[in-house]
Amino acid sequence: MIHSTIGEVMTDDVVTVSETTPSTDVARLLDRHGISGLPVIDRDDKVLGVVSASDLVRARAARPPDGAGESPVREVMSTPAVTVHPEQRVPDAARLMERRGVERLPVVDEEDRLIGIVTRRDLLRVFLRSDDEIRRQVSEEIVAGELGLPPEAVGVFVRDGVVTLAGDAELRGAIARAGFAAWRLDGVVGVVNLVPPVPPEEVARPG
Repeated sequence: MIHSTIGEVMTDDVVTVSETTPSTDVARLLDRHGISGLPVIDRDDKVLGVVSASDLVRARAARPPDGAGESPVREVMSTPAVTVHPEQRVPDAARLMERRGVERLPVVDEEDRLIGIVTRRDLLRVFLRSDDEIRRQVSEEIVAGELGLPPEAVGVFVRDGVVTLAGDAELRGAIARAGFAAWRLDGVVGVVNLVPPVPPEEVARPG
């Protein structure tokens, strides 16, 4: 598996509100579930916006001291919502979050109906994979799966997300391909190839 998809890391049990929900009810939901924001949906489960604790604080601060009543969600939510689809890749969602300055992304189906939500914390867990997980994936899915080599043919060592590959000189091309593939894996921050370089006399030798 190269790059987890949103569907694999999202939460499908989503706490939601409607656009008419009072702000105080939203605050209670956020506190009860230990979350900082949630989607606002209509009767067809389509996402109208997202409301966060920050939105509630800003709305309260903007009210006059003697303001009566409270604002419904539609007056304080951020809209339109930035959404993603379950087949999108985790790195793409992470870049979207960074670009749009949001902490969570509602996940919608092909009809734009809410099916889940993904947060920065969900995405971070993908990139905090253990070295053993990465090593196992390189050996099983790349060396054995993609290259068709016995797993023991290539030495795979991983430390702090840096993948080191070692092997015989005759496997130079295959190991180079394994290195390129490893770069695409979630959690990999570097790749080191320890295969001996081609001797100068072989480079200069006419074919």
